[in-house]
Amino acid sequence: MKAGLSIEGLRVVFDDFVAVDDVSIRVEPGQSFGIVGESGSGKSTLLRAVGGLAPKSAGVISLIGAPDLPEPGSRAFRRRVQMVFQDPYGSLHPRQTVDRILAEPLAIHGIGDADRRIQQALDEVGLGTGFRFRYPHQLSGGQRQRVAIARALILEPQILLLDEPTSALDASVQAEVLNLLEDMRRRHGLTFVMVSHDLAVVTYLCDQLMVMQRGRSVEKLSADDLAQSRVAEPYTQRLMTASIGFRRDRTETF
Repeated sequence: MKAGLSIEGLRVVFDDFVAVDDVSIRVEPGQSFGIVGESGSGKSTLLRAVGGLAPKSAGVISLIGAPDLPEPGSRAFRRRVQMVFQDPYGSLHPRQTVDRILAEPLAIHGIGDADRRIQQALDEVGLGTGFRFRYPHQLSGGQRQRVAIARALILEPQILLLDEPTSALDASVQAEVLNLLEDMRRRHGLTFVMVSHDLAVVTYLCDQLMVMQRGRSVEKLSADDLAQSRVAEPYTQRLMTASIGFRRDRTETF
């Protein structure tokens, strides 16, 4: 069964700083949902709060759409909800081989048949047996991110939290990883919640999205609305303008 995600009135506070302020979203089972905004808008903190990596000051986080849904923060919840981080090098233990990195979540959750599962996970992300006993420093950035995706998928989760999973990669490698993620979503019926500052990436991978500014939800719209510039809020319009890039107003002669 597929599972979705419900967040109601989420608030995250660090000392006196409000990082996420009364945000609510509902991601239907099998849907791909994007969260965009400038740096410091609270989008990554929201994702970390769902994964139990940031303190939740208020609000309710729950799974929807499947029977026997676990409580947030429990081991069963973490098995169903996995996260892929922005930096593929920083999220992998530098002194562990790929084999050890993939075996660890299986051991934590008491899942057997590790040899078959590790090989299957590597095959699914396009890495063969030759990568199994390499260390992270022996891999390219794209290969490291594939290992991180394999580590998330090896527990057979229902929801993937993606924290800017391609922003640290070259443009050509970004396309490969995005295509891999979309293929995984369709093949396994996964639900995605993806954070990005790149509107083109979100439009490509997500069905619906939310725009955040200063910890609050500014606007919710479909990816098609964003692609067609059907936006209502000035902040969203400014984000779209910034995503186009710098343009010279006049021709300069040097």
